[in-house]
Amino acid sequence: MATKVRNSRAKTTSRKPAKPTTSTRVKTRSKNAGNKVSSQGIWPVVLSGGSGTRLWPLSRSMYPKQLLPLVGEHSMLSDTVSRTANRDVFEAPLIIANENHRFIIAEQMRDAKQNATIILEPEGRNTAPAIALAAEHIAGSDPEALMLVMPSDHVIADEAAFGEAVTIAAGICRGSETLVTFGIKPEGPETGYGYIEASATGRASTSYKVKRFTEKPDQKTAEEFIKSGNFYWNAGIFMFSAAAYLKALQKFQPDMKSAVAEAMNAAQTDLDFIRPEAEAFRRAPSDSIDYAVIEKTDKATVVPVNMGWSDLGSWSALWEISEKDANGNALSGDALLHETQNSLVRVEAGGPAVAAVGVDGLIITSTADAVLVTAKDKAQDVKFIVDQLKAAGREEHMFHHVVYRPWGSYQTTDLGERFQTKRLVVKPGAELSLQKHHHRAEHWIVVQGTAKVTRGEDVITLYENQSTYIPMGTKHRLENPGKIPLHIIEVQSGSYLGEDDIIRFEDHYGRV
Repeated sequence: MATKVRNSRAKTTSRKPAKPTTSTRVKTRSKNAGNKVSSQGIWPVVLSGGSGTRLWPLSRSMYPKQLLPLVGEHSMLSDTVSRTANRDVFEAPLIIANENHRFIIAEQMRDAKQNATIILEPEGRNTAPAIALAAEHIAGSDPEALMLVMPSDHVIADEAAFGEAVTIAAGICRGSETLVTFGIKPEGPETGYGYIEASATGRASTSYKVKRFTEKPDQKTAEEFIKSGNFYWNAGIFMFSAAAYLKALQKFQPDMKSAVAEAMNAAQTDLDFIRPEAEAFRRAPSDSIDYAVIEKTDKATVVPVNMGWSDLGSWSALWEISEKDANGNALSGDALLHETQNSLVRVEAGGPAVAAVGVDGLIITSTADAVLVTAKDKAQDVKFIVDQLKAAGREEHMFHHVVYRPWGSYQTTDLGERFQTKRLVVKPGAELSLQKHHHRAEHWIVVQGTAKVTRGEDVITLYENQSTYIPMGTKHRLENPGKIPLHIIEVQSGSYLGEDDIIRFEDHYGRV
């Protein structure tokens, strides 16, 4: 069950969350003295609702690029949050997340030891309403607190330069209604980015008034922008006070402002997540912060920064920032090359080995269930393959071969008429919901660890090489009471084997 939420920080998800308690109703926008935020602090607001279709097949809608370790050991979301780990400067992070990613994000924040607040969008309405959710939440504690709004899927190589730009922006925004955007000094006439034109001042400065925005110009226009010297790439990073953003939203998008305010006033907590009221939020017009506010206001300022930035929007962008061999190849995994140059070859765990001979300028990516081959200059068009998968009703655009759940993961190992086999991995201390199926029976075989099994009225313990049978229509639950991961081979048989044939009765993760 859900609980009405105050504007105080939520805790990250534990391995085995307590069951939700009976609802209590609390006024959302009331002051909470015990959690009041100093206006000297900066709230990192991280937007993590995207699906990253141009990085398919590695990025899937249920496990998108920001949650993947594409450029290091940690996910880009974790790296983004880690940039603001200095609690002398920043408050704990606030993440605006997709409902489907909530447990993965909570687990990553737990691993990163970040006490993040996670607000779940009822549905994607673009960046302006998403940022408004955060602004309403923060304003309930301190309207003058500053917000540093960042996408979760960007790479920043020079974090010292980033920190300097944040300091400059904070000095501009504190105590004012200025809305700051961060402009990247362009390295060339890139047509895949939006541009910010700064007002000419005739001298170097740490900030400029914004003159206009241009979205993804053609090649000739981009070249003219570069020659003028007054244009910057739009990084999608912003800073302003919560009050300044809400005031601008009231002026330019009053319907959006009122819908989001209503949604947050009626928000509820669900385990460790904040859920705005869905019906009210859906009334908010869908728009980006650029179009909804920044392009309309006369209070926008750009802070230029050169910080080794990339939005990692395509495979070619990943090739650009990757370490390369003497032939310009970026390699990862089991790849074999001969007379190949200027290419990216990436083989993920479970994917077949890739051999490339006599090719130039290709992107080749191999996963357990898909292989992508594209010319590097056509990498932006991968999204059209994702559209084809959706139109055909296939699942490769949504799920990886391994599907992650809050209790662990499962992987389909075989599929035939009226049967399929899966490998389940249950984390120590975790458990699946108490459930039943109308159309299938299940056999469970323990291959590692210890399983506690509820089967009807019986509760049994199984060890390695032991098994049990769950008849169709029987209530059952699987738990891992041990200290190591539990590995189960599950054999399903029946007339229908879809994941929607699950009737839940109890669930520690709020999915009943």
